[in-house]
Amino acid sequence: MVSYRILSLFKRELTLIAIVVAVVSMERAFGQNLIGEFQETPEPSNQVFKFELSDFELNTYKVAVENLLGIYERTREVTFEPGQKGKVGLKVYSNSGPGLSTPEALVEAVVQSLTERGFRRADIFIIGLNGRMLRESGFLPPLSARSMEFNRVFVRSLDSGEYYNEKWFYDSPLPASSAQYWINLDKENAIASADDDEKERKSYLPMPLMHEVDFWVNLPCYSDHPTLGVNGALMNATLWNASNTTRFLKSPATAPVAVAEMGAVPELRETWALNIVSLQRFQYVGGPIFNSMYTVSEPTVMLTDNPVLLDSIMRERINTHRTKNGFAPLPQELKILAYSEQLGLGVKDTSFANLVSVN
Repeated sequence: MVSYRILSLFKRELTLIAIVVAVVSMERAFGQNLIGEFQETPEPSNQVFKFELSDFELNTYKVAVENLLGIYERTREVTFEPGQKGKVGLKVYSNSGPGLSTPEALVEAVVQSLTERGFRRADIFIIGLNGRMLRESGFLPPLSARSMEFNRVFVRSLDSGEYYNEKWFYDSPLPASSAQYWINLDKENAIASADDDEKERKSYLPMPLMHEVDFWVNLPCYSDHPTLGVNGALMNATLWNASNTTRFLKSPATAPVAVAEMGAVPELRETWALNIVSLQRFQYVGGPIFNSMYTVSEPTVMLTDNPVLLDSIMRERINTHRTKNGFAPLPQELKILAYSEQLGLGVKDTSFANLVSVN
């Protein structure tokens, strides 16, 4: 297997000019088919399909997901049926704990829609960053059950180290020691050898989502974020999908670049099919640490192949509640959105969004 190692083309300084140069340079690099293994990934659309829920029960979610998948398939002329590999991954968010995680009923509804398209439950897996938080959020049973399944769907915990490979990583000059709080590097990068001098610079990428699946579905949950502004689709697919990434989270200069560059990795982007989010609960202040005082709920599910546009739409929703409750809004221009747009992950201007109501 030929490995694809992400190299920094320029040494990024902590100034805006140097970071913009780095992003533009990476855009040129990712635009080349270096090893000839990838199909050309279609540009994300400007369509966002939404379904209004009557409640948050499983049967309601099932109707919503089936309608959303169906209209997307018809509109984009694709089908989410088993392909050559016959497997599909679901990337859930559970980092903030049970109060602010991907709804379990939404995940089960997606699983049922996929089984109706020909996948078996054994062909589907759920993947998340942290085993303890997956357990607390309901995606894994108690330890006493000795099970790694959610409704007969296997759950993979990335922090186990089993699903990373030392040949596939994101390389950044920002060392773990530059973070402003303690990091257990051995735990975050357990896959690397102990004598690896460059260990602290590497963030290992999720092998199952790159090489085992026909496609994978991103199922984020939304909050604000002190460094990046929005914690949602882009972060769930990148920083919450790799090892040794907490080093970025104190740096407003390097974190947006890391998100954009990870999201543009050809292997990851090629299989990243959809983003589905429920607004059953999202947080507008104090995130990503869960605080029930600042959470709101809307009876809406949205589906799109454009994570940048989805994050932009949610930035506006978050700002509506921040302003209403006397908090300063998030900036109009967020670097996480600008850099991700530059690397082709989607458009960020919500004025171009084609918001389609399914019901």
